[in-house]
Amino acid sequence: MSRILEVLKVSTRLGLTSFEGPIAHLGYFHEEYVKRRKWLDEKNYADLVALCQFLPGPASSQVGIAIGIQRAGLLGGLMAWLGFTLPSAIALMVFAWVLQGFNIQHAGWVHGLMIVAVAVVAQAVWGMASKLATGKTRSTIAVISAVCALLVPTPMVQVLIIIVAGLIGWIFFRKNTVQEIQPMPILMSKKTSIIFLALFFAFLMVLPVLRLMIHNQGLAMFDSFYRAGALVFGGGHVVLPLLQQDVVPTGWVTNAQFLAGYGAAQAVPGPLFTFSSYLGFVSKPYPNGIMGSILALIAIFLPAFFLVAGALPFWNILRSRPGFQTALSGINASVVGILMAALYHPVWTSAIKSPYDFCLALIAFTPLMIWKLPPWIVVIISALGGVVLSVLT
Repeated sequence: MSRILEVLKVSTRLGLTSFEGPIAHLGYFHEEYVKRRKWLDEKNYADLVALCQFLPGPASSQVGIAIGIQRAGLLGGLMAWLGFTLPSAIALMVFAWVLQGFNIQHAGWVHGLMIVAVAVVAQAVWGMASKLATGKTRSTIAVISAVCALLVPTPMVQVLIIIVAGLIGWIFFRKNTVQEIQPMPILMSKKTSIIFLALFFAFLMVLPVLRLMIHNQGLAMFDSFYRAGALVFGGGHVVLPLLQQDVVPTGWVTNAQFLAGYGAAQAVPGPLFTFSSYLGFVSKPYPNGIMGSILALIAIFLPAFFLVAGALPFWNILRSRPGFQTALSGINASVVGILMAALYHPVWTSAIKSPYDFCLALIAFTPLMIWKLPPWIVVIISALGGVVLSVLT
């Protein structure tokens, strides 16, 4: 029980302080779970990131769920999701109730939070590259992966990059000494995992049929949000067009409401998938309010939980095999490259607009890398710095 509460406590703090999208979230996770608490090592963390890049759904949330499961079992995974998700979900409910129509996208403190993400992602890239992209071959894989990810920025290309890098690793690193991997403690059986995988596909196939047979908006909403969470690769912003196609033409949400909620979602910490709680709150005619928020939130994240719980035990076995280890060497280097590309776009390009912004990013990077301050302190400093910049410029 103490581990479960510990997971909830740590993930809630991350949920309150992790701003600016899934790539930045992976940086926050790396700092908290790997460097500070040492719940898992660099290799295990990189392997989890690689697994979640393969799976559809919100990658950062899936990494958090996986860490929670390996730390405290299925309840630990649930607590990791609750802690990381509820702060932004509740905040977006409040936005839906009180702040509709207010323009917060250009607020100084929001810009400061975007800038601190540059420092957080840069720190994560630096730390992972120093361990996972060493040597000429791995460094080259990382750089080529970054170039490809930047030139063709689509989720499917990212998956292709990882697959090709795995093949390169399998070919070039077969003569390398196989590493002794410390297995992640997955406190669940393979039979349980198979049940979760079966549930994932059962919901995906049965919900559309029930939707056609039973004309109920609550069921239709659950189907739409479940499908969005189950079929989108890349997470975050990629899910927005899919959601818009489902909620605006049906009349559940107006386009103006959708865009206002999207602006609010940029200002809160945690996963962008919690935008679903806003949409559920403002949906018409029913369910809406808190009931609609809960329904939409559970539906969009449920596939992620099914997939992670279903894949983890098999991933633990697969990655311990010598042939797959050599492939993972290439995969991990490509993940570093993909993070490197994301550091430039969208993190850098959306945040650094002037020399003042770059100075604030340096100010945020220094206490993270040199003074080793907790990220939440740096987040507060950067938010205040963003307010100062908005006054001076």
